[in-house]
Amino acid sequence: MQPSSTGASVATPDALAQPSPITARTDDRHRAGQRAFRRANLALFAAGIATFVLLYSTQGLLPVLSADLDLTPGQASWTASAATLGLALALLPASALSDRYGRTAVMTASVLAAAALALALPFAPDLTTLVVLRALQGAALAGLPATAMAYLAEEVHPSALASAMGLYVAGNSIGGMGGRLLSGWVAAGLGWRWGLAASAALALLAALAFRLLIPAARHFTPAPVDARALARTVGRHLRNPLLVRLYALGLLFMAVFGAVYNTVGYRLISAPFNLPESVAASIFVVYLVGTGTSAAAGRLSGRLGRRGALYASIGVTAAGLLLSLAGSLLCALLGLVLITAGFFAGHATASSAVGRTVTEGRAQASALYLIAYYLGNSLGGTVGADAYHATGWPGAAAVGLTAMTLAAAVTLYATRRALAARRTVPAVH
Repeated sequence: MQPSSTGASVATPDALAQPSPITARTDDRHRAGQRAFRRANLALFAAGIATFVLLYSTQGLLPVLSADLDLTPGQASWTASAATLGLALALLPASALSDRYGRTAVMTASVLAAAALALALPFAPDLTTLVVLRALQGAALAGLPATAMAYLAEEVHPSALASAMGLYVAGNSIGGMGGRLLSGWVAAGLGWRWGLAASAALALLAALAFRLLIPAARHFTPAPVDARALARTVGRHLRNPLLVRLYALGLLFMAVFGAVYNTVGYRLISAPFNLPESVAASIFVVYLVGTGTSAAAGRLSGRLGRRGALYASIGVTAAGLLLSLAGSLLCALLGLVLITAGFFAGHATASSAVGRTVTEGRAQASALYLIAYYLGNSLGGTVGADAYHATGWPGAAAVGLTAMTLAAAVTLYATRRALAARRTVPAVH
């Protein structure tokens, strides 16, 4: 994928399928089996690990933070929400910078700056400093998700692109789970500062591996950033009712995920479960459920249609929230599995629909979806934690159920519009 004329380059798999200007005779992009291809794969895998280890490093130790700094769940959750908020706000600027200064330059600066900030986190003297550093870290991290897919599209041959993308996404998944687990396990024994130090060390090693492995870009062409054209494209997408509904769905699904995962640790270490903090931190292994459901979402959409897949995802997520209200540990864990499965299926369905909906400005359409997605995490995580502090787990579950009710309303509205449009189409004789 070449740089967009509007100056952003956040790509989706749909966008990556666009024709390349590289001709067959001059096509020297990396292919499977080549040393440069293996290096690019490993580099982006390491970058994905570093990014998501850092992004979610505090989510696994929120109960420890609350106990040590005398914080409510809502206050502690800001250490997680600030990072995703900073990332959301920096996505479009980061993608524009990558069009101007190059993919590898922006990715390298992004991951190293975020890792450097991570080294300062264990020394934060108070909550305010910690939240500010996390917001800056999230903004620094934006260069990776905003740029990595575009780099792969430009430098990897289409015949090997799917496997390269798969390994990058795997790095994201492993980093997201590993960041939560590592910081939570270490913090349970040594305190939250050591938990953050462990995450910083792992992320720094991954960032250095990325820098050493990433092959130089050979097919990047710098493009000036046209702020007016970018604004026109963004405005056009925001006036598209279908895209706005998809952005709303991404926000609402992620709000559930933030509300649940910011508070589940508190629930598990409290009565009636009273699990040790190290065991409660291990709950993030459930995150792996999302790998399978994300892959299955495409087949589900093919069988039920996009709206049918969304209804199913909403139903599974809501069922998990309701099941989690039961007093047994088994119901709590099964509920979390359903919530995770429904979230990932809904997110995969909505995000893939964005790429299929637009024919121009796909990069910007994808960036806007990611912005809504991460804003949903920040909003849901903070509101859910406050609700948990006020009323316990039923409060956090109520936030999730409210989000799913709104998601169902958005999907039902789309269904009614589609049915009305069919009725107004004259029959062809």
